Amino acid sequence: MKPAVVTTNKTGLNAELMQEIQAFLYYLKAERSMAENTVLAYGRDLDRYQNWVFSGACTDFHLPTLAELAEYLSFLREEKLSPSSVARHLVALKMFYRFLYLEQLADATTVELLSSPALWERIPQVLSPDNVERLLAAPQVGDRFFLRDRALLEVLYATGCRASEVVHLKHGDLFLDSAFCRCLGKGRKQRVVPLGKRAIQALRSYLHDRGQGVDKPFLSTERVFVSKAGKPLSREMLWVIVKKYVLRAGLPRKCSPHSLRHSFATHLLAGGADLRTVQELLGHASISTTQIYTHVDRDRLKAIHKKFHPRA
Repeated sequence: MKPAVVTTNKTGLNAELMQEIQAFLYYLKAERSMAENTVLAYGRDLDRYQNWVFSGACTDFHLPTLAELAEYLSFLREEKLSPSSVARHLVALKMFYRFLYLEQLADATTVELLSSPALWERIPQVLSPDNVERLLAAPQVGDRFFLRDRALLEVLYATGCRASEVVHLKHGDLFLDSAFCRCLGKGRKQRVVPLGKRAIQALRSYLHDRGQGVDKPFLSTERVFVSKAGKPLSREMLWVIVKKYVLRAGLPRKCSPHSLRHSFATHLLAGGADLRTVQELLGHASISTTQIYTHVDRDRLKAIHKKFHPRA
């Protein structure tokens, strides 16, 4: 199906785009009953797309090509947006074009293009094993929170847990004698994750230094990782701590707690772990989410192809 309306005048196209975005936002609020903040967020994301179109980067917003949409992604990255923000902009754009399709103002292929793996595939920030070692060794004995910070970093890499999962760990979630911990992931789903020897040693040293056993929670909280005053660490504070040691280790500034999670998964696959196991350890509901790591470790894929393909 071709769009019912195609305007050749550039000024007319720009005016029409503004009108359609406003109509879309009204549709979200009035017919989809979306929250005001959500509608405002979509509006901000589409404002950026509108300004990009107005700059002349897109010939006709009714029928953007894959090349033009890829250019828009490049534009978003040049705006210094994080991968999650870029993904959010794509979601807003996809919903907008679904609306235009319903209104017979856009082609169905545009919606399909916005689902294209070529647009959505994002390679995460992954550290080499040597760089992981540098980061884990960054906390020094003279640091005020040396034992806590070392245990934090070790647990992040040993488990591949999200930052929020680590800061919410409770003493009852640690089973150090059995070498595993229990974490609460997205959707309040529990999973069991093994702990390596170094992580266990770091946790024991930290807990001993606090004068508490694993079965004796701190007076003010059951959380494992706390501030000097005994208050639970926030997710934001964990990010600050990791960034501190990233800079000290001389690693790229983009590295974050999530980089250790990405590295955990990539290094497991590089070592021969199967995708289903990594999916379970990461707590991914769908294996398609885990499959992004197969794109990261290209050397391993090449080695497997060379070993098993008859014409490699």
